Amino acid sequence: MRAKDKFNADFFEALSMLAKEKGIPEEYLLEKIKAAIIIAVKRDYGAEDNLTITMSPETTEFTVILKKMVVEEVENRDTEISLEDALAVNKRAKVGKELSIPLQTKQFGRIAAQTAKHVIRQGIREAERGQQLIEFQSHNQDLVSAKVTRVDPVSGNATLEIGKSEAVLTKNEQIPGEFLRENDIIKVYVADVREGERGPRVLISRTHPGLVKRLFEMEVPEIYDGSVEIKAISREAGSRTKLAVSARDENVDAVGSCIGPRHSRVDTIAEELGGEKIDIVEYSEDPVEFIAAALSPAKVVDVEIDDENTKTCRVSVPDLQLSLAIGNKGQNARLAAKLTGWKIDIRPESGFYGEGDPEE
Repeated sequence: MRAKDKFNADFFEALSMLAKEKGIPEEYLLEKIKAAIIIAVKRDYGAEDNLTITMSPETTEFTVILKKMVVEEVENRDTEISLEDALAVNKRAKVGKELSIPLQTKQFGRIAAQTAKHVIRQGIREAERGQQLIEFQSHNQDLVSAKVTRVDPVSGNATLEIGKSEAVLTKNEQIPGEFLRENDIIKVYVADVREGERGPRVLISRTHPGLVKRLFEMEVPEIYDGSVEIKAISREAGSRTKLAVSARDENVDAVGSCIGPRHSRVDTIAEELGGEKIDIVEYSEDPVEFIAAALSPAKVVDVEIDDENTKTCRVSVPDLQLSLAIGNKGQNARLAAKLTGWKIDIRPESGFYGEGDPEE
């Protein structure tokens, strides 16, 4: 095998190994290397438009051809060559004819080689970022499993390994009270993916309501196959979530399907969320029924719609269930309002609040 052929074969073999190692398409690497050679040749020869590069892994052909016009008197060294110099390249060269000059890599010189290496490295980094962006975009608005590789002791931010990429789960996107440790395997929700100058910007979260939705889709076959639909979710991560569900088939129990036999399905999800309480209620197009259900576990005596345009209503509950309906620090009422989209004024059935002004 000739030295040139061996060089070409070794080059494409190394390129293939690099592509596999980095998980980068070989075609993409070839394009970046071509761009690097163009820059290198342009710097040394001032050529670009009159340059032809052929790279074929199938035939191991790797040629760099510089084309110049043969002239009697050279006015532009970038595009023209004298007859004397042309004959040194090809004995059949003639004035007025274009001459193809094959270039060897060593002719580029040290600076050109360094330029090529730099652009190739840059291309590899861009390709890796591009692959990361594609990988994360394929999981956008979805649930992924991730491995905790590092937890910053100061900020509390956790670095996660997701496939071949890394992402940071910031402290404010972690479930309150949750302590992550290295090598933990956790599920996170990919809330948003954007292209940034230094690579993809990914927002991953364990507090997003979408996390709960995806967990139920995974755990409840009836949701996965579409016979039960999640209509609305409101969540205060680490504490409580309310889920409104509806069955497309009247013979299917939407709430029961989500709870599962002996609470098995909802308990599995609650465990994944660190013991977060989950209320599952029946969705209704009738706002009166939906609002009453949303205030579960409290029993509602009456729902009075004040204004449909502003979505305000008054709700009466048994006196002894007033605190249950409102919840600790108003959480149950707040989550019910988020779930339904209505402003809810909760009042005791008797109208008597105890000491002080009833309006308080």
